[in-house]
Amino acid sequence: MLVGLEGLGLAALLVREIAAIAGGDTGSIQSAVALMVLTLAGAAAVVAFAVAIWRGQSWGRSGAIVTQLLILAVALGAATGAFAEPVAALVLAVPALLVLVLLVLAVRGAGRSAPGPGDAGADDGRSG
Repeated sequence: MLVGLEGLGLAALLVREIAAIAGGDTGSIQSAVALMVLTLAGAAAVVAFAVAIWRGQSWGRSGAIVTQLLILAVALGAATGAFAEPVAALVLAVPALLVLVLLVLAVRGAGRSAPGPGDAGADDGRSG
């Protein structure tokens, strides 16, 4: 559910970007459109990860973990440099850390419940 909320957050950012373009609040229309396309792609990917997690597919958890690491990298960038915004960095980092921990725990739980090679009914790749 939390990954889905992140996807909705990106969708809200996309709406804001569209409003900025419509209102003429951009320095470069080409850059604004490119950012809008990237935000749309990111929102679609994060929502797809959330749906996959909901369905119990491991690729969704993997993609969501990568997403959290990217969010943490953005938070680090926001916390450092000449134009540092520590509050914005915390607003990004705290939920990303929470979701990252929950995803890692979910991966561990899925690994424990998966049938091993010696379990009855498991396919070990050998025929016959």
